[in-house]
Order: sequence, then structure tokens, then C-alpha cells
Amino acid sequence: MQNNGWNFEHTYTNLPEIFYKKHNPDTPPNPRTVIFNKNLARELGLNPDTSCEKELAGTALPPGAKPICQAYAGYQFGHFAMLGDGRAVLLGEQIAPDGRRFDIQLKGSGPTPFSRGGDGYAALLPMLREYIISEAIFHLGIPTTRSLAVVLTGRPVLREKALPGAVLTRVAASHIRVGTFNFASAFGTADDTRALADYCIWRHFPWISRSCEQCDAVFPEIDSQNRYILFLREVAARQAALIASWQHVGFIHGVMNTDNMSVCGETIDYGPCAFMDAYDPGTVFSSIDAGGRYAYKNQPGIGAWNLSRFAEALLPLFHENKNKAIELAQKEIEIYYECYKKHWLDGMRAKLGIANESPGDETLITELLDLMQKHKLDFTGTFRALARSIEGQISNCPDKASVKDNSFRLALLPKTPDFTVWQEKWLARLGKADPQHASTIMDKNNPAVIPRNHRVEEALAAAGQGDYSVMYDLLAALRNPYEESDMYSLPPVRGGCDYKTFCGT
Repeated sequence: MQNNGWNFEHTYTNLPEIFYKKHNPDTPPNPRTVIFNKNLARELGLNPDTSCEKELAGTALPPGAKPICQAYAGYQFGHFAMLGDGRAVLLGEQIAPDGRRFDIQLKGSGPTPFSRGGDGYAALLPMLREYIISEAIFHLGIPTTRSLAVVLTGRPVLREKALPGAVLTRVAASHIRVGTFNFASAFGTADDTRALADYCIWRHFPWISRSCEQCDAVFPEIDSQNRYILFLREVAARQAALIASWQHVGFIHGVMNTDNMSVCGETIDYGPCAFMDAYDPGTVFSSIDAGGRYAYKNQPGIGAWNLSRFAEALLPLFHENKNKAIELAQKEIEIYYECYKKHWLDGMRAKLGIANESPGDETLITELLDLMQKHKLDFTGTFRALARSIEGQISNCPDKASVKDNSFRLALLPKTPDFTVWQEKWLARLGKADPQHASTIMDKNNPAVIPRNHRVEEALAAAGQGDYSVMYDLLAALRNPYEESDMYSLPPVRGGCDYKTFCGT
């Protein structure tokens, strides 16, 4: 078999066997590639011009692959459950030409020992949805797992009706989750938890080991033996930055269970996720989140809740005295909130073209968001419109205008007394800053193109009829999110508040 550039290692299997089971993917009867991410393939060191659809569907394992499925648990909507890779297998860790290590996982490849009665397969459209949204998140500069390919299997998947089956090839820095630590704590020993933590430090945070050699100088408030506090701090810092980035672009993950939270700080498990159109902090898109646990406004707090469950799993490693261990953990959760707030404020300042800090910035930002909610303003479009407004090019908007015409953007801003008062405060905050410089900062931090829900649904509907061209066009626009597009910058006619998404399992 031609190698195609595969270069696997399998360090995860050095962990205790409680964390995984060896398992081969099912063999699909008739694999056919729907989409293949050639740019990502090159980054991984794979040959982008050679067909490898059989390898990416599980028909023929790539050279060097040693498939496993990973064990993990998780708090789903706050309730503990034993989980694991119920429809995925990890082929191995691809070592890219630059030395980086990436998990290569087949998702939807059939039942596993962790399937819990499910069939382990995936339908085409949910896999395409993950491909679209994960690529959008990547090009927005937000850490994320990525999609290498979606391959039709030729095997129908039975849900409410028979659907075409597909396998998605997911690429991640790793698939280790907070839920992996929940599993170790519930079903393993303290030594198992320690082994997993040491592996994560080696794989994702090697500086911790180096710093601990001189820890008193680097972190004088932390016992030099307690590298696991530094581990918790680093995971918390990455989650704070990640969730702040979601908030900046109006992204709602939809199901922030601990098993959907990667310890390395990547966005993972794109299920009932979507981007907000009209701003409403209570926005929920998931059809199963009736109580709004994972609403937009709750994402930062849920991040802290998940980190608390992570810290609980690590308590035996923090200190032999449980009360002291809890005290150390609580301090790190407080630091998470501080870190999140800093990332959020810095990002929101950039969205408003503000290049320095002032004590009144949070109030200014909050007032804008309140007005956006009151007037049901488009979240993405409002910030682009504000950038146009400071260029002194205000004009009346004709009924039909190109989005490249400032008049279109400016029409998104309400001409109401309360909004005018806020704009005056904002302009005063900008002071003597060059308007062109401020608008340039804003345009670099406010996307013009996001995967609008109506556009994603159009692409999926066409794909369901065998026409993938609509999806290809959408993906092309998403590769340049900060460039205006006559077609993809337009918000929907309505705010999209009644839009619902599903897990797609």
C-alpha cells in the first residue's frame, strides 16, 4: 500500500490500559470522498493529490495505524455519565513535517465497546456541518479541531429515516478531555490520574516540567513539587482565552459538557452549535437545551463549572490534605475568571477600535450590548457598521446596495436617541485617534463573513440532494472571513431566533 505521507506514533497507548481499547473501524462497502481538505493534508505531511478515501473511511488502514477508542466520562447537563468513543476510532498520532503531533480520528466509523447501544455510525449532513463550522472557526483564528475529509460510506444510517452514512476524519492536537480526567477519578486510581496528568504535561505543556526545576523563581507562591497546580492553571488559561474568543464572534457551542472540553484548549465536538445573528445573550440553538444551560451568556460560567470538575479530579495530586487541595483549586478557578475577563475586555476593545485601556471601557461595552439587544441588532454586522461610521462616509442607504457600499453597513445602525448618545460616548473614548487606524483595527477583529445559519442550511440542503457546489462556495468565503462578500456578509431577513440545531448523532 502506498504510504501517502502517513507518519504515525502511538504514545497514548503508553498510558494504563484503562484509558483505551484496541478496536478497528468497520469496513464501509462503497467509500466515496465528498470533500478533502488539501491545505490541511499538506500541513500534516500527507500527499494532497493521492486518493486516500479508503484510508479515511476505514476500508484500508493507513500504514502504521493502530486503532483504539478512548475511554472517558463526563458531566452531561450537570449529570455524571460513563461515555467513551462510541462512534470513533483514533488511528494514531501523525507527526507533521514541522514536528507537531496530531491525533487522526475517524468519526462515524461504526460501533465500539463504548457505543452504549448506539450503532456507531454518522449521517452525511451532520459530518458536513462539523466540517463547515470547524473550518470557519479555524479561519477566524480560534483554536479548534479540524476536518480533513468527509467520505460517504455507501451504508445507509437509520435515524427517523434512512440517511446516507459518512465518516469524518477529525484532526486534533489531542482528544484528551476534562471528561477523561472525570473517568480516571471515578473508575481508576490516583496513580491512573497522575499518569494521565503527566502525559498531558509532556504532550501539551512541557514548559511546566522545565519550570518546575526552578519553580520557586518562576512561581514563588507554588510548592516546587506541585506541578499539577500549574497544569490546572494552564488548562484554565487556555479555556478562558478560548471561550472569550467564542463570545467575540457570537459563537454558541451548544453542548459544553465536560466530555466536550479539550484540555489543550481547542474547540471540540461540533454538535448543536451555531453563530448568533440578532444579539441576545440568552440565545440557545440546541433543541435539547430547554433550560438554556449552555446559552451564549452562560458559556464563561460553564467554563468555570467544568474546570471545577477538572480540579476535583486532580485534588489527590494537589496536596495530601484535602482541605488544602481544595483551597489551591479554588484559587485557580478565581484566576480563570480574571483571565477570562481580561481576554474578553481586550477583544471587545479591539472590536471597537480602542487601542488602550480605560476604567470605563467595560461600562461602554456593556451599554452597547444592551442597546444591541434592545434594538435586535445583528451581532456581526453592527461592529462592521461602526467601523464604517467613523470614516465620515455616512450616506442614505438605497433600497438595494452592495455590502461593499458603506451605506449598506450604516443602515444596520439604529438612528435612535439612545444609540446616538452611545456613539458620542464611543467617539469621545476614541479621542484623537486616527479614524482610519481605528476602523482598520476594527476590521481586523470583526469578521464580515461567518457561517450564517441560513447559509449553512442552504449548503446542507443542497448537499442532501447531491449538489456540493453550494457548500464549496460557502467554504471559499469562510476562508477569508474579514473580507466583505456581496452574498455571505448579508444577515438573514429575520434575526434567526427560532433557529434550532440538533446533535446529529
